[in-house]
Amino acid sequence: MWSVDRPLVLLLLALVPFGFYFRHFWPGRGGRIRFPFQIYGADGFRPARTGLGLGRFATAALFWVGLVTLVVGLAGPVRVYRERVYLSPGISMVLVLDESPSMAARDMGEFTRFESARRLMQRFAAGRENDAVGVVSFALRAAVRLPPTADRDALNRVVDDLSLMDLGDGTAIGDGLALGALALGDTAEGERVMVLMTDGVNNAGEVSPREAVGIAEEMGIRIYTIGIGGEDEAPIEFTDPETGRTHRGLVEDVFDEDFLREAAERTGGRYFHADSDGALEAVFRSIDGLEAVERHARIEVHTVPVDRWVVFAGFLALLGSIVMRYLVLREIL
Repeated sequence: MWSVDRPLVLLLLALVPFGFYFRHFWPGRGGRIRFPFQIYGADGFRPARTGLGLGRFATAALFWVGLVTLVVGLAGPVRVYRERVYLSPGISMVLVLDESPSMAARDMGEFTRFESARRLMQRFAAGRENDAVGVVSFALRAAVRLPPTADRDALNRVVDDLSLMDLGDGTAIGDGLALGALALGDTAEGERVMVLMTDGVNNAGEVSPREAVGIAEEMGIRIYTIGIGGEDEAPIEFTDPETGRTHRGLVEDVFDEDFLREAAERTGGRYFHADSDGALEAVFRSIDGLEAVERHARIEVHTVPVDRWVVFAGFLALLGSIVMRYLVLREIL
């Protein structure tokens, strides 16, 4: 949104049409030789359209644009924007995503399990304006992709860059949860939550899943667990990033529902099962509702003056007009 500090200065713009008329259309303005006769039944003399005519047009355009811009600059233009400032702290969250090959199974409608999870992670984070949200992913190994942050653009870029088997071929659920707890341990005091999304059973890593849950329990972190995929066979296709080979077939991996339920109950969270894209979307809505907090905020209005830049632009246009007239067109008067 734009505004001006000195709106009365803009009244000078009302003089511009009159100046334009007297400069270019008034018969008595001078600068043109008028003959007291005309050729009967024929057109009068008209100068040819040459580069000189275009030069005159450009000179006049620079002058009037520069004059209008200078007046606007003197009016004190400012850019006005509003910022929502939250007065109460939000929740720190970490989204823990499985990157194992089985997440390429296509049983979530038009999406694979991995694509559906990534898309809904971004949508979920976008709705948590006052919360710091981070990302951890795991396969054979685990990695903190993004510490909890309010920067949604950074989170979207990180989630877009996630890829299957980037961390190897395996399912290290315990390492993923442990790193999620570690990332949340660096945040300020307040509510802390992890959301685990997996479709398999832990078969790799250095930390057992139950040990990781114990760490989160001691730190007061709630864990919401989501078992992704159905129990029936699902078509799968993925490319191994190390060999470049594409694998196709059917997968019937079953997640450890007992562990997911236990992890949620021990930490005060909830367990969910999502066997379709719509079901996973409903799960995220449920978590969003369960983790709703009362938010107090105020709107702050900020103004950024830009008058010096507008005045400078107007000055440059007027200077360009003078250069065109006296150095290019070589006018005398």
